[in-house]
Amino acid sequence: MDFTPAFEVLEPHRLTSPLVFNSPHSGAVYPKRFLSQSKLDAQALRRSEDCHVDALFERSPDFGAPLMRAHFPRAYLDVNREAYELDPRMFEGRLPAFANTRSLRVAGGLGTIPRLVGDASEIYARRLPVSEALARIEGLYKPYHRALRGLVERARETFGLAVLIDCHSMPSGGAAKESEGRARADFVLGDRYATSAAPCFVDCIDFELRRLGYAVHRNKPYAGGFITEHYGNPRSGSHAVQIEINRALYMDERTLERLADFTRVRQSIEAVIAALAALALAETGQRRLAAE
Repeated sequence: MDFTPAFEVLEPHRLTSPLVFNSPHSGAVYPKRFLSQSKLDAQALRRSEDCHVDALFERSPDFGAPLMRAHFPRAYLDVNREAYELDPRMFEGRLPAFANTRSLRVAGGLGTIPRLVGDASEIYARRLPVSEALARIEGLYKPYHRALRGLVERARETFGLAVLIDCHSMPSGGAAKESEGRARADFVLGDRYATSAAPCFVDCIDFELRRLGYAVHRNKPYAGGFITEHYGNPRSGSHAVQIEINRALYMDERTLERLADFTRVRQSIEAVIAALAALALAETGQRRLAAE
């Protein structure tokens, strides 16, 4: 599949936290075959990438929690979708009957195999064989989710609960702009409108970010995608929160270069991780006491 490896898990020296961090859109390996299929150059394709987000969370293992990150780019395959959200207009051949061809994300060009990047730019110069789409799903999507599910289940089995933090970025010129009389969002926290995580975890992240001087919005305009929705089930002890970071805080959105403030933002995120790790451990203790 042109990726060796397709993703990696940065493990802590010792697993001491029920937190799991995931950066599914920070992959920056663009295969030559993919570039030859595209009408866009590599720089244009990177407009949908969550550039540097994995680096912002790279110290997660120092707090006893794993960090999973993709190497393949979101423009090539998006694991924050259902496995078969596919646009039939993109492919030569018949899609499987079970493919979801009518979702809003497919209609917007942002299915499992995206049709668009950035400012609605078409990726492909011509249709792809259906067999190639299915190969990407079998070779990348399914192994990625098996590994992520394994990390979440390991945390839940070890600590009695799991807290998945799905890490993303948002362009400053889009939904992060000032709207509805509110200040521009530096961070948007998504918990599927209080259904994917216990309020205490979202409140903790919110409090720490505001304490550090950031503007925080909840669920608008990003309530969380497929990963947040399908890995978050608080009643079974699995919690999931999506974090969107305004790219203008830490990078030049035109050149993709890190700004001087990158270090400050990373340190702020480390403070959030520390507070969240302490809360999560306290919650595991309370669950043990309740079970005794």
